[in-house]
Amino acid sequence: MHSSNPHLLVVGSVAIDWIITPHAEREESVGGSATFFAMAASYLSRVRLVGVVGGDFPQAAIGDLRDRGVDLTGLEVIADGKTFRWKGRYHENMNDRTTLATDLNVFESFTPKLPPEFRGSDFLFLANIQPKLQEQVFTQMQRPRLVGLDTMNLWISIANEELRSVLRHVDVLTLNDEEARQLSGEHNLVKAARGVQRLGPKNLVIKRGESGALLFDHEGHVFAAPALPLEEVIDPTGAGDSFAGGFMGYLARPGVEPTGASLRTAMIYGSVMASFCVEGFSYDRLRQLDTASIQHRFEAFSSLTNFARANLLD
Repeated sequence: MHSSNPHLLVVGSVAIDWIITPHAEREESVGGSATFFAMAASYLSRVRLVGVVGGDFPQAAIGDLRDRGVDLTGLEVIADGKTFRWKGRYHENMNDRTTLATDLNVFESFTPKLPPEFRGSDFLFLANIQPKLQEQVFTQMQRPRLVGLDTMNLWISIANEELRSVLRHVDVLTLNDEEARQLSGEHNLVKAARGVQRLGPKNLVIKRGESGALLFDHEGHVFAAPALPLEEVIDPTGAGDSFAGGFMGYLARPGVEPTGASLRTAMIYGSVMASFCVEGFSYDRLRQLDTASIQHRFEAFSSLTNFARANLLD
């Protein structure tokens, strides 16, 4: 029996990033897919997190997550190990980036272990980790009401069979346009989306950066969510994970059903949280929010898609 006040479980990476942009640099920037997802989703629903860090992970960041009400019972801390670290440089357009270093450290041997109370979570998001680990998580779960999953071009290339296996369990898949084309083998984005859906995911969200995002839902409808024009982008790291957090966080709210209208609303909340994320390094901007500021930006996004229809051809 599902809870009337459901939980949203995220399993993914918790990391320390070294971020270089054309205008600034931060050597110790807390990151990771699960971190950004949890911070964004925490404003909308009750979040549980499963991940692994080393003894070098900042206690202040653990405090920040707890302050947002994130249940960290599933965060494994290996005291004598080092946290997953990534170093990247963003190009002038702030869309493209070059990876300068990746040190998996404790994340290399990460095996997700779900605390018993996590296994009955109503909503599950499998962030961008190896497909075999995503499958391991799913096998530990009682059947969730909704399963979301994120992936990347690396897994599509080197773990295609494992990815296709786990996609059979997925209700919502998030990926970018190039990954959709790679996974489906289709260049046309609409054909690519339909091809991916045939692999199992009922709903597909294609993230397109500053061009917004597209939803291809289980009823065959397409919805385009805009990107909010921002005067300044500080750090794009985690924008996609924050989008997923807003999207899944809304769907995990009590009384919300994953129907067409709710999925479209979730797309806007995803866009809202992503737009906040890029306004600061790490999750700096995400931790400063309140309900009023989120709702104000939601209205701003909604106004981008509103227009008065005129019967010019009458």
